[in-house]
Amino acid sequence: MNFGEASAVTPGEEGVWKAEVQPDWDIFGVSNGGYLMAIGARAMSGSSQDRRPVSLTAHFLRPLSAGPVEVAVDTLKTGRTFSTMRATIGAASDSVALLGSFADPGALDAEDLYVGARPPDLPPPDECPRAIPSPDGPLPPPIVGQFEERIHPEDAGPLQGRPSGVARMRGWFRLDHEEPIDAFTLLLVADAFPPAVFNADLPLAWTPTLEMTTQVRAVPAGGWLRCQFTTRFVSGGLLEEDGEIWDVSGRLVALSRQLALVPR
Repeated sequence: MNFGEASAVTPGEEGVWKAEVQPDWDIFGVSNGGYLMAIGARAMSGSSQDRRPVSLTAHFLRPLSAGPVEVAVDTLKTGRTFSTMRATIGAASDSVALLGSFADPGALDAEDLYVGARPPDLPPPDECPRAIPSPDGPLPPPIVGQFEERIHPEDAGPLQGRPSGVARMRGWFRLDHEEPIDAFTLLLVADAFPPAVFNADLPLAWTPTLEMTTQVRAVPAGGWLRCQFTTRFVSGGLLEEDGEIWDVSGRLVALSRQLALVPR
């Protein structure tokens, strides 16, 4: 099952969409946050005349596992170009609360006027080890078997129990079977790599995300995505992770930030 099928939604009663959260898109039984955001975003897009996510924030209220869910969508504001949407995803009770801005697809076609950063420097994909699911954990989780993810050799230490000491994770990403990457896929990509903090001298354990925001800046060109995720502060029992996603042409296509609990 490809990503489009795994994150598909169908309309139900007015303002409510139905989806099936698939197994193996999870972190050892807990569905991946970026994957759930993509499901929610598809429902929000369907309720906004197929506008695409530009900025989406998720608050994760409780873990969610595979099975049927409902996505309840409200339209808070509709303008000429942008719509502000709100949604919840849940089964027996709400598990994810979403708030986002959605725009006409053409709104993402504007030229880049200023770029103050560069894509991460990566060896070719075939020189980077591929993340393959581990049946016993803690790395890599089952979800990495749903796409091709290759980690920079300098950052792949946690996969062998040898963290680099720098809270950074860089690598390549693409969907299997040449499935195209769109704005919904970028929500998944932003949460698809091992946490950058695993390269610090901290336990390899579950790092629950409290809140995550992903901004889509452009529709990516086809091919591999270059990705970089970094953590600078681990304090007060919390950590942040900042992400950059670049396409094969060297254009920034998405930014992300998530707030998570210290591994426990």
